[in-house]
Amino acid sequence: MSTSSYRAWGIALALAGVVSFSFRPILIKLAYAYVTDPITLLALRMVFSLPFFIAAALWLQRDKASVPLTRRDLWTVVFLGFLGYYLASFLDFLGLQYISAGVGRLMLFLYPTITVLLSALFLGKRVSRREVFALVVSYVGLALVLSRAFGGENRNLLLGALLVFGSAISYAAYLVTSSQLVRRIGSMRFTAYATSVASVLCIAQFLLLRPLSALDLPPQVYGLAAAMGVLCTVLPVFMTSEALKRIGANHVAIIGAAGPVITIFLGWVGLEEHMTPLQIAGAVLVLGGVMLVTIRPRV
Repeated sequence: MSTSSYRAWGIALALAGVVSFSFRPILIKLAYAYVTDPITLLALRMVFSLPFFIAAALWLQRDKASVPLTRRDLWTVVFLGFLGYYLASFLDFLGLQYISAGVGRLMLFLYPTITVLLSALFLGKRVSRREVFALVVSYVGLALVLSRAFGGENRNLLLGALLVFGSAISYAAYLVTSSQLVRRIGSMRFTAYATSVASVLCIAQFLLLRPLSALDLPPQVYGLAAAMGVLCTVLPVFMTSEALKRIGANHVAIIGAAGPVITIFLGWVGLEEHMTPLQIAGAVLVLGGVMLVTIRPRV
């Protein structure tokens, strides 16, 4: 395969991953028309995801060059699976009960800015002027997006935003704390393990807190959950991982900026969600600020 073809496939995979992931909040909002219990809905999503993640983990384990996991590694994977996929997903599902799909996707998109702050606080990494400017721009934009909540027009908007922002914090903390283990055992292998752990936790949560009769749901819910689990979880995880290998983090980040825009558009078309001109201006600032943090300038 030629270099240009190799990169073209990387760009296509990154774009496909962004589009797939952008549909997830739309499907969650559609499912909430039938079932308003995030515990049940999240468990159903993971029921459809788990077989794929287990299969990927077993396949990657066949590589004789793979580093064996120690007991400490296993417990670290369990903790990071809880933090980065279970907790982040659960808070996202909770928050989307109260806010639009577009605003929720935009809030999640802030995780690179949170990663900068956590790295500075706990790892002692210096924050550059560029990053300080990017943080100011991002959070001024966020304030504009949430302006309706501050004005008292939507009381639940602020609650939903806080829950989804908690999801972004959880995912950012996962990224900061997982870097060493990812480098040691490989990103694809680590992702397969961590997502398998998260899937088991979500299903166990349902079995502990809900009766099996809660699964008596319309067929539409199962269809939406299957789409969330396979099309919006499994596929984008592995497509993005392969895209990172082919075109690098900077280019994947640039393409990733389309994610919130796609979700806002889909929410407008499919869910009749609307944003005020002030909120749209805030969204542009958030996207710009996150891009400044994520894309590394060439030296």
